[in-house]
Amino acid sequence: SRPPASQRWRKRPWSSHDAILYPVCEPCVRDYRRAIHAGQSTIAREFLSPLGAVMVAVGLSLLARGRHKRHMSDAISFPASDWPRMEPGWVWLCGAGPGDPGLLTLHALNALRQADVVIYDALVQDSILDWAPQAELIYAGKRGGKPSAKQRDISLRLVELAQSGKRVLRLKGGDPFVFGRGGEEAQTLVQHGVPIRIIPGVSAGIGGLAYAGIPVTHRDVNQSVTFVTGHDQSGAAPSSLNWRAIAEGSQVIVVYMGMKHAEKISTALIAAGRDPQEPCAVVSSATTADQRVLETTLSRMAADIAADGMEPPSI
Repeated sequence: SRPPASQRWRKRPWSSHDAILYPVCEPCVRDYRRAIHAGQSTIAREFLSPLGAVMVAVGLSLLARGRHKRHMSDAISFPASDWPRMEPGWVWLCGAGPGDPGLLTLHALNALRQADVVIYDALVQDSILDWAPQAELIYAGKRGGKPSAKQRDISLRLVELAQSGKRVLRLKGGDPFVFGRGGEEAQTLVQHGVPIRIIPGVSAGIGGLAYAGIPVTHRDVNQSVTFVTGHDQSGAAPSSLNWRAIAEGSQVIVVYMGMKHAEKISTALIAAGRDPQEPCAVVSSATTADQRVLETTLSRMAADIAADGMEPPSI
């Protein structure tokens, strides 16, 4: 007999988060060593390995974490290159990745250091915002089922801030152009004559699954992958998708923001010909300390999600 769903949970195998990579600076090293000797780090003994130019700060005291935060704005020296400068009146649309601060790109970090204002979405981690201590932080929400500003209002707020001479960073979870409404904001900015720069980010449908040990492609078993949204603009299950075409033509299907409609989506795929016993995985809070992975089947997916109390965000 199959073990209950609650026994099929597993956390990502390669890292445990309290764990953030920082450049070695002497105060950080001292804090880290004190934490180990004081028994504050339970993960270090299991996971620590020589990391060369970086160290893992794990389970540090509040004092130590405050010190790390103060070092964030200047601890990493960029290699010599022609790094872009954020000019007044510009808006940079930037992906913050799926959650783990270590998945920020260098261009994203460069933007965080320069911005006067950061307008960020709900899924952007506080530890990422810590890289912009000089900036005004404006919360934009944008999480399914939660109170959020209207998209049109956010876009016009970006225009207003840019036209007032601010250097504006629009920070989004994942990649701004992958189910992130970045295209809509870019259109509005261009229509109002505001110059923009696009900074891609690691999308949860790739990076989040990698942290769960799930490759989206593998030469032996799947040579294609399809990304779909789990809800439309109204929040309802997507009605414009051709589920039969997706079911027949996609070896791997990655659904973003689909937990609320998991039953409707799985039913549609089974009706379109997918095997009810096809293996499925649900990854929630990907790449963060709260990441959980549920392994189930297409026909059992919605029931197992409910039985184990999984919550969004999820892939």
